[in-house]
Amino acid sequence: MPLIVVTTSPRVAPGLLSHQAWQALRSGPVLTGSAAHPQLPYLEEAGVSVEVVEPDPQGLAVRAVGETVVWLASMSEKDAEDFMRAVGHAAIALEEPPLIEVVPGSYDLPGARVLDLVAVMDRLRTECPWDRKQTHESLVPYLLEEAYEVLETIEQGDYPALREELGDLLLQVVFHARVAEDFDMDDVAAGIVEKLIRRHPHVFGSVRAESADEVNDNWDAIKAAERASKGRESVLDGVPMGQPALSLVAQLLRRASRAGAPDSLAAAVGQGVARELFDLVRRAGDAGLDAEAELRAAARAYRDRVHAWESA
Repeated sequence: MPLIVVTTSPRVAPGLLSHQAWQALRSGPVLTGSAAHPQLPYLEEAGVSVEVVEPDPQGLAVRAVGETVVWLASMSEKDAEDFMRAVGHAAIALEEPPLIEVVPGSYDLPGARVLDLVAVMDRLRTECPWDRKQTHESLVPYLLEEAYEVLETIEQGDYPALREELGDLLLQVVFHARVAEDFDMDDVAAGIVEKLIRRHPHVFGSVRAESADEVNDNWDAIKAAERASKGRESVLDGVPMGQPALSLVAQLLRRASRAGAPDSLAAAVGQGVARELFDLVRRAGDAGLDAEAELRAAARAYRDRVHAWESA
């Protein structure tokens, strides 16, 4: 006889179970180790009786030898894994071990773990004194620091570390969304989803774009229409002036060039070193280079030389 283990995701609304799970839940007595399992009210409403018992791996394995038994796994993934590992060991020790079948009752969709992060952040914001006192302004240094750490892992090609750094950066996004009073994480996600769909009519609409250049042209045209609808007229509206100077100049030049601004506007800007730096950024852009990345690479090379000199 089989032991059927029905698993469910805590990130999916209770009661939304697969057809296979409903069939399994009606194939024999249903047991669970948690009286607070979120599925219990929905199973009762559907006429499925569930007995809450003390988790007993050996007893469950022995019972499944003589009859079909359904185990409604705990919502805690770690608890469920530990318990099922113990059931497996107990079953193997029997002379005639039962067949153990796992039936997923609900599945996580891609991105479901972000819900866990939102829940954790909500608890931290409520219960942690440090998290509770933070503001958008106080979090700015951490946002910049995490963004630069992501940049560093990419520059170093340390892609295993990139996952962790992206998580740290994502935390800052969720943190700011939780601090806000007039919007939340769903509003943040909804806004960017709408923007991406609106700016990719070649994917989500009927517009055709056969090349990356055509995509860029469509993107610029859509952004121009968005600026006009917001009462903005300049192609430079929205450029963050607080970013590092080299990347700022590069973005200003790039935006102006796309709008058809004459090259003469970029000539003789500023005085002394500022003029030379501005011209260098312009020349780098004309050559297809990122001045910020080039200077950062030179800085890393200098750092390595200093380290080598110190070690000599």
